[in-house]
Amino acid sequence: MTSRGAGIGAFLAILGTALMALLLVPSGRAEAETAAPISGRVVIVGVPGLMWSDIDRTTTPALWGLTKDGSAAALSVRTTRTNTCPTDGWLTVSAGQRSRLQHANCALPAAPILPGERSPTGPPPRDGAVAPGWPAMKSDNADTNYHARIGLLGDAVKAAGGCTMAVGPGAVFGAGDGGGRVDRYVAAPDQVSAADWARCPLTAVDVDDLFRAYIDAGVDAEGDQILLSPRKRAAAAAAADRRVAQAMAGVPDGTTVLLAGLSDVGPDPHLRVALALSKTGDGARRYGPGYMTSGATRQDGLVTLTDLTATTLNLLGLKQPEAAVGSVWGPQPSKASTQERVEALEDENVAAQAIRSVQTSFYWVLFAAQLVLYGIAALALRRLGDDRSSRARILGGTRVIALLGGAAPGASFLAGLLPWWRAGNATPILICTVLGFAGLLTGVALAGPWRRSAFAPGLVITLVTAVVLAVDVMTGSHLQMNTLMGYTALVAGRFYGFGNQAFSLFAVAAILTAAWLTEYPLRAGRRRLALGIVVAIGAFAVAVDGLPAWGSDFGGVLAMVPAFAVLALMVTGQRVSPLRLGLFCVAGAVLVLFISYLNSKSDNPTHLGRFWLDVMDGDAWGVIGRKFDAMLNSVGYWHLTLPLAAAIAFLFFVLARPTRWRVSLLQRAYEHSVTMRPALLCALTVGVIGTLVNDSGTVILSVSFSLATPLMLAAGVRALEIDLWNEDSEPPAPRESAAGSREPRSAEQR
Repeated sequence: MTSRGAGIGAFLAILGTALMALLLVPSGRAEAETAAPISGRVVIVGVPGLMWSDIDRTTTPALWGLTKDGSAAALSVRTTRTNTCPTDGWLTVSAGQRSRLQHANCALPAAPILPGERSPTGPPPRDGAVAPGWPAMKSDNADTNYHARIGLLGDAVKAAGGCTMAVGPGAVFGAGDGGGRVDRYVAAPDQVSAADWARCPLTAVDVDDLFRAYIDAGVDAEGDQILLSPRKRAAAAAAADRRVAQAMAGVPDGTTVLLAGLSDVGPDPHLRVALALSKTGDGARRYGPGYMTSGATRQDGLVTLTDLTATTLNLLGLKQPEAAVGSVWGPQPSKASTQERVEALEDENVAAQAIRSVQTSFYWVLFAAQLVLYGIAALALRRLGDDRSSRARILGGTRVIALLGGAAPGASFLAGLLPWWRAGNATPILICTVLGFAGLLTGVALAGPWRRSAFAPGLVITLVTAVVLAVDVMTGSHLQMNTLMGYTALVAGRFYGFGNQAFSLFAVAAILTAAWLTEYPLRAGRRRLALGIVVAIGAFAVAVDGLPAWGSDFGGVLAMVPAFAVLALMVTGQRVSPLRLGLFCVAGAVLVLFISYLNSKSDNPTHLGRFWLDVMDGDAWGVIGRKFDAMLNSVGYWHLTLPLAAAIAFLFFVLARPTRWRVSLLQRAYEHSVTMRPALLCALTVGVIGTLVNDSGTVILSVSFSLATPLMLAAGVRALEIDLWNEDSEPPAPRESAAGSREPRSAEQR
């Protein structure tokens, strides 16, 4: 028989071999490819600051016509900063990756260098222009975390034998090649000849009337942007509309027009306009009346700015370089009227603005309210002396509050089922909606015979939370968008699958559910059934979290695999050692790399597949370093780290300090549930590992505490409540449980 040490060594060798095989497998990508000939014509029209609320049948007839005949979407313009400036937007189009103009005020793009003027990169083309400051911008963006390669779009067109034309100053930054050059430059749309429109396969048009109106309005004495009145904004939108009409009148048939409101106009970010229209003579249209989506968002009616580059390359028949991270805008035909589509897309921005104003304060309110109520309950218990009836009422009320606190995170996602953001006072309506769903979950948790148990009400809440989140990501992640613990298109960090907060909540809910479900077979001495429950739930949870079609979460797999493996050991009474934990972490790494490898072979890989490509190119350490830096910087998120510190202090001073019964509250919960200890330890394990391997850092642990702490407190309070009524009776001697620990009586036996 093989010794334990030899078995562990063999296991390590197998895992190491598998990992090396994955890392050494050839990527199958050609080292060099000949550029395909250009097979289309694209005009990119950039209207910085344009929103769907600006588009009206009367005020902006040209934009209304584009919406009527073309495909429309809300556009996320987030680049490297909270608000995006016009030059940032144009450079992002140029690179197909988030780009910026460093150390610059949010002003209009600088005038280009024209023929006859001095240029640090050489003389401009005879009819063209050069973007000023291009070498510094190119170097700066290459050194950012995104390693943007500005000039990528122009280089791709030039490599395929085409030329580029820019209309307006900003367009030079979008269509310029690696040297910042465009072959043809015209100052305004009304100066472009018919020959010019047909000359180049790629034309970029800068329509800056709306943004220029804000520049002209200036700032107040405190340096804040002076907002335009509705009348002045409508006039600026009308001026931009006339420029768009001039461009559309000159664009020849066979051209696809892509219009983007590619920047913000102040410190507050908004969703902007995205339109696509195939202007053809024979009526054949790729982009007809309807909405748009993309593989980058997987959300109906929502696309990103980096998608604009990918879409342009696709329409030109050119291969998308790996440095361009966007996805092609895909049409979604719809029978909705133009007015209905405009209102629906405007509604997306309203929802994003509404959640942005309350998302940060949600954590403070959630943690602070619970701590205050728990503190009041603790003081009341100290003052009541031996009044058992009053103590029972206080303990029962504290339990309900704790269950409400544990239900609130899941309820925050269920709130997305209702259009709360359309209310006049959206924030109070959102709070009431979350409290309503939390109350409903708590009512279900206390509705059946399981209410007498110390752990079963918490099990109901974790089960519902895990199922809601799993079903959501398996059906399109609609509840994740514009949610208190989800993500928003304004931040643009995530559009589908599990965000870091949702992953943390789902992982902890799944682990607590698996652990507490094994309580019943363990009490009956059925260890194999308990192990089967953990394996089944663990496999399902890892699949939901890690598969690209669903959760598409890299760090989640790294955290969940070892956490569920430890849980399996603990519920079957086996020892958990640092060596075993390390092996399980390696297994998680091998699994997620395998998923990444498979995803890299797809036509439109997610960030999982792109990480595998980075591994093959030797760029993976840059990605890892960026994530690690972000994790360390998360300590500065005071709205999360302070509640986290308060929760840890609460655990120590309230849960670990002896009570008048001379046992800790946590210990009482352990004695009433044989799976309470493994449940909480594994929840802590997934929170700690998740914190270390995700760029959100302390956010992961904060969310883990937001679910596990109140449910653990509810279990402990229920244990004290049961013991209070039985403190005069002598409990029978505890018996050995199936997990090898001393098993107490269940609540139902009391």
